[in-house]
This record gives sequence, C-alpha cells and structure tokens, in this order.
Amino acid sequence: MPKQMNSIFIKLGGSLITYKDKPKTANLETIKRLAQEIHTFLKQDKEHKILLGHGSGSFGHVSAKSYKTRDGVFTQEGWLGFSKVWHDASTLNKIVSNIFHEQGIPTITFPPSASIITHNHRILEWDIKPILAALESRLVPVVYGDVVFDLKIGGTILSTEELFVHLANLLKPSRVLIIGNELGVYADYPVSKDLIPVITPNSLDRVLPNLHGSSSVDVTGGMLSKVHQMVHLVEKNPSTSVSIFSGNKAGLLLTALQGDFPGTTIQTSNH
Repeated sequence: MPKQMNSIFIKLGGSLITYKDKPKTANLETIKRLAQEIHTFLKQDKEHKILLGHGSGSFGHVSAKSYKTRDGVFTQEGWLGFSKVWHDASTLNKIVSNIFHEQGIPTITFPPSASIITHNHRILEWDIKPILAALESRLVPVVYGDVVFDLKIGGTILSTEELFVHLANLLKPSRVLIIGNELGVYADYPVSKDLIPVITPNSLDRVLPNLHGSSSVDVTGGMLSKVHQMVHLVEKNPSTSVSIFSGNKAGLLLTALQGDFPGTTIQTSNH
C-alpha cells in the first residue's frame, strides 16, 4: 500500500478540450488556459501533488461508437477498431502533453492500454508504482480514457472516471475535480437552470431520474455515468470530495485548486 500523499486528481472532460461534434478537433485555447491555471497553482503550492486525466471527446468516441469497442472485441474487424480507438486517444493525449509542456508543467503519460488488464470491464492488474514514483518526483502523471485488453471480452474501453476510482482507492486524494462544459449537475437537464449543489450517496436516488447521458457521442455514459462513478468513489473514500464544474469560465479551475467548491460537490454527507 503506497504511503499517504496529499494529491488532487483533475479530469479535463473530452467535451471541454475538443470540439466534440467536430471529429478529431482539439480546443487548443482552452487546453492552454487550463494548463496555465494548473501551472499557477503548482508555483504557489508545494504541498499538493497533481494527477491529471482527460477524456477523448471528438477523437476516441467516434471510432469507439462505430466499432462498439466498449462492449468487447470479438472479430478481426473489432481489433482493427480497437487499434483505431487507441490511435485516436493517444493522438489527443500527445496534443495535451505538448501544450502542458509548453506551459512549463512536467507531465508524463501512463497509457492505460500499456499497463492495465481487465476482466469483464473490471481492472484486474495495474502496476501503479511508476505513477507513484512520478508523483514523488513532483512530476504530473497523466492518464486518459483508453482501450485496454480484457481477459473475458477481448478488449474494452476504460473512462478516466473508472481509472480515477481505482487510483483513489490507493492514493486517497483530498479532491477530485471533474471539469467539463456544464456548470455542474442539473436537476432539470437540458433546461439547465436548477443546479444541484451537493450530491451524497443518500441523495443519489432522488437525483438519478434527472440525469441523462451526454448530448454528444460518448460511449462511456456521459453525466449519468460520471455521477455514478464519483458517488462510488466517495463511498469507498469518505475523506475525498468531488467537484463537477465548468472549465469554460477562466480562473474557476485555479480557485477550485486553491480550495473553492464550484459547481456540484459529491461527498459522503451534507456537512
């Protein structure tokens, strides 16, 4: 079991860092601005360690939907699709990594496809010692939604949230920041006027009827899946809180890193 470290997980949503309805088009300005906010925080704060994740947006999800990769890989055509999804996801990761390096952030990517084995979508093996070493060295490890080999269904896709749930059980982050286009989780989506300030495991059943998947192509379930995953995360890690908020408002990520709770907070209780 790794020793306790003061870490914050940040997920940059695929719908935020790409133009999700324009195939393979990254939102370079937004990625750069978010990198600058993280860089500002890292210069100010020497205690917290950052683990970064990102979605695939208009890169991985289109080919993933076409080949139904999430559901399993059973044919040679399916394996061709598996390879295409891998290529698309890694292409976006390279864009993100390049921009972060240009902004002075020492990222190092750990592709799930190279290190994770699943069994029917569940992570069976993942040696995270290199990720721990990166964090201890004050580098910023990066993971992302990616294809993985699966012992039961050949291959599948793991979302960044699924990766975070697994890593949180080991690293016990103080915060998980999920950043997308929406200001938070709405009780009236897609009207989007009634923002839910706090979700707990006890309130989830009341919230669920109002949640929907993504309005764009998202093979890993959209907001509904995100909330489920993050409630599961805090249930297993009561000291961790999750914030779901918009990355479109300049400065909001920085203030969240500094201790604010924008958007919707997911935690074990209302206190």
